[in-house]
Amino acid sequence: MIKPIKLIEVKSEIGAGTRGASMGVDAIKIAALDFGSPFFKKFKSVEIPTENNLLLEPVVHDYAKRIKGVYALNERLAAELQKTLIKENSIPIVLAGDHSSALGTIAGLKMAYPTKRLGVIWIDAHADIHSPYTTPSGNMHGMPIACSLAEDNKDKQINKLDDETSEYWEKLKNLGGISPKINYNDLVYIALRDFEAPEDYLIKKNKVRVFNLQEIRKKAVERVAIESLNYLDACDMIYVSFDVDSMDSRISSGTGTPVPNGITEKEAGNLIYYIMRSKKIVCFEMVEINPTLDKENLMAENAFEILQKATNQLSHDF
Repeated sequence: MIKPIKLIEVKSEIGAGTRGASMGVDAIKIAALDFGSPFFKKFKSVEIPTENNLLLEPVVHDYAKRIKGVYALNERLAAELQKTLIKENSIPIVLAGDHSSALGTIAGLKMAYPTKRLGVIWIDAHADIHSPYTTPSGNMHGMPIACSLAEDNKDKQINKLDDETSEYWEKLKNLGGISPKINYNDLVYIALRDFEAPEDYLIKKNKVRVFNLQEIRKKAVERVAIESLNYLDACDMIYVSFDVDSMDSRISSGTGTPVPNGITEKEAGNLIYYIMRSKKIVCFEMVEINPTLDKENLMAENAFEILQKATNQLSHDF
């Protein structure tokens, strides 16, 4: 049976430090229109109500900015993921603003399949494995992996949290009633190249599998895709999260935290093509497109082509 695909739109940017990622989903839609593609008419879609009004309020929690809103948003997203997977028997594709939405995506996957082992392929320039105890910025798009691992990293603590921040961080870690939701040995990073010392400590301590650019170029993306899937072979299901800043900053400035020495758009497209062929893939997510920082919507156009490749591969028999 071929399962239907459902698009879940999360136009939120409260976890980011730069404004504009909330417009990323619409930028992809404009790219589709420019290509003359009926993509967004083909699939059922739903939009998750955001907490972007908090951007107009002063920051209360310095080490987990807008954490109450991040919790509320991701609670909604997790419930929608669970419904999409179980009640509607559909494959979710999450199109989101900032990467803190991955908290809700992972929570929803585990709520739907609490006994299944979840593998994560995180295609991103950044590790996103900070906690409020270690974050240098307080931006919550740098925390979804730590949250899903239930990782505080107090060995490298630099921040002293107030009681409310601590309380909401615990609530986020326990979102969906399951904590931790993933394990270090079920995590693969691809194109990772920009991270701080506390994150490096966790990656090395837990021997996380990382494919850096040097290894990607040496092996080519098809081999990296195969090795990533083989590494996660013990997992029952796999979730793929694609942050557009995994691509080289020369391709486009249209993301909040561009980083040099990334993969090309062709490498990204081929990587997704080969990864998404796996029958274990249950969800694909694309994040961090910011058209306010872009020229001629280039990042969204590149992202849309990658999105199409992912979607085409997901239309397989289950």
